[in-house]
Amino acid sequence: MKTALITGASSGIGEATAKRLCREPGMELVLVARREERLRALAESLPCRATHLAVDLTDPDAPERARAHVAEHHERLTLLVNNAGAAWRASFSGGGYANVHRHMALNFDAVVRLTEALLPLLQEAAPSAIVNVASTAGRVSRAGSGSYSASKFALIGWTDSLYAEERAHGVHVGLVLPGFIATEGFPATELRERALTRWLVSKPERVADAIVQAGLGGKAERYVPRFYGFAGALRILAPGLLRKALAGGSASRLTTRTGAESSDRSST
Repeated sequence: MKTALITGASSGIGEATAKRLCREPGMELVLVARREERLRALAESLPCRATHLAVDLTDPDAPERARAHVAEHHERLTLLVNNAGAAWRASFSGGGYANVHRHMALNFDAVVRLTEALLPLLQEAAPSAIVNVASTAGRVSRAGSGSYSASKFALIGWTDSLYAEERAHGVHVGLVLPGFIATEGFPATELRERALTRWLVSKPERVADAIVQAGLGGKAERYVPRFYGFAGALRILAPGLLRKALAGGSASRLTTRTGAESSDRSST
């Protein structure tokens, strides 16, 4: 029997991941997000056994509540998918430290705290895995998304270190870096409406497949779509060229408009 805990499971990437993991033999799920009604409906619709926990991951007691839930309802924990996250558009001069802080609180701090609480369970169940869902924005930052990128840059750096530390304990740590993914919180409407940019947007189901590869499949990291990996490579090989392209291109204009690019704190 295998058990996977998925954060941000009420919609988008998290929901798609739950459906994908349910196809794995002997899999049980723990669905975690804030919206209890959505979680309950999803759990009841899945073909595998699934329990759910409605909790705000930034709450002080959230990690212990998650650990207690697993201990009460499941025999073991073999996969942790840290997917929950959100983004709020703002330039630094407009959003300041407050915007950086709220990104870090959910996209990085909450992930670290939950992983700390559940790591002993994963070590006991080894071989096991952790998948951290970061973002291509954690390798390449654009105007208007600096706070979001900062939180994902931090998550990527911490993931690399955690992989090295936990390998000896039988806990694999994988990384998934989505690009533009059409979800409830970030529909990417303007990109999808334009023929020239429609190809940039992918679906949650493709991220779910990458999460399975980075978790159960033991892969180190996966970009979704894979061609986004070229942007990460250009950041190292030709940083000046990439900066100029992002500063003057449509991607920059899309991320500097007023408004929130939010995933309702349920998906990345």
